[in-house]
Amino acid sequence: MKGENISIRLRRFAVQVVRLCQTLPKGPAAKHILGQLVRAATGGGSNYEEARGAESRADFIHKVGVANKEVREALYWLRRIKEADLVVNAELDALVREADELVAILTSSIKTAKQREVTSCAEARSWRTRDEGAPGSWWPCAPSE
Repeated sequence: MKGENISIRLRRFAVQVVRLCQTLPKGPAAKHILGQLVRAATGGGSNYEEARGAESRADFIHKVGVANKEVREALYWLRRIKEADLVVNAELDALVREADELVAILTSSIKTAKQREVTSCAEARSWRTRDEGAPGSWWPCAPSE
């Protein structure tokens, strides 16, 4: 799945969570869950947007990892809402499914980026030697010893 599609899904997810939270009953427990859920659901998308502008592959991996953690936390709170019967509707079930899918997509994206990082390092080592690197030159990976 391409970056823009993931971004759109994360934004829609955040908006749907905010709308769901407007239907939560009043009370201290619901207020706590609402704050945590809104923060996590909106944080997933904002961190993914930061990842799309990452300065390096490592930065991308880190920021997508943070986005993934936020969506996983949102999933946690959605499941607590369901288990506590704070809201019972099909929209909640759909949000749980969407959060599950987003976690799977982000996890896959991290794995792919890590594999590409390893592959690009191996390729760089196969055609460069330590002596080719002039002082101050950029190496995509640390040269093999």
